[in-house]
Amino acid sequence: MAKTTEIEFKNLLTKKEFNLLLRTFNVSSHHFFTQVNHYFDTKDFKFKKMNSALRIRELPNSFEMTLKRAGHRGSLEINQQLEKSEVDAILINPYIPDGEIKNAIHELGLKDIELGYFGSLTTHRAEVEYKNGQLVFDHSLYLDQEDYEVEYEAANWNEGSTIFRQFLEIYKIEVKMTDTKIGRMYKAKMKKQKDEEM
Repeated sequence: MAKTTEIEFKNLLTKKEFNLLLRTFNVSSHHFFTQVNHYFDTKDFKFKKMNSALRIRELPNSFEMTLKRAGHRGSLEINQQLEKSEVDAILINPYIPDGEIKNAIHELGLKDIELGYFGSLTTHRAEVEYKNGQLVFDHSLYLDQEDYEVEYEAANWNEGSTIFRQFLEIYKIEVKMTDTKIGRMYKAKMKKQKDEEM
């Protein structure tokens, strides 16, 4: 288990902008790998209301549960490795396994919660080193939606903010208010439910 502070900056892209950046940074299809995020919340969205998110990330050879909590500059992450058998069980009947994440959730005042499986988001991702950090190119698919995004992961908030702003200026990318992946998925799910009710 590990606690980390994640400092990242993100901006949604058009498909044209995304492909242009891939060509500029010599990123081809073999640089991409696929990850699937499985999201969980309570029926009344207690995690969302507390600016937190609970997910299991499925990579080709590993599974990790993460509790993310929004911070002043970056987000605090608590990560816990899982076995495939645990993930299979959690997806069928959601629960929080014993460990640091469960302890942190109890510290938030969330005990005896009824956890629900919210949905999955598949991301095709490529990463390249860039100016003391890492550029991440993401093509995500969820709930009949798809989007394109660039992220910059930095070690320092002030330096990272400057570098990312300059990056967008250099490549003439329109600055867009960009929600987190789970935030975009929440909105898509709410819209889908509303459409189905009409």
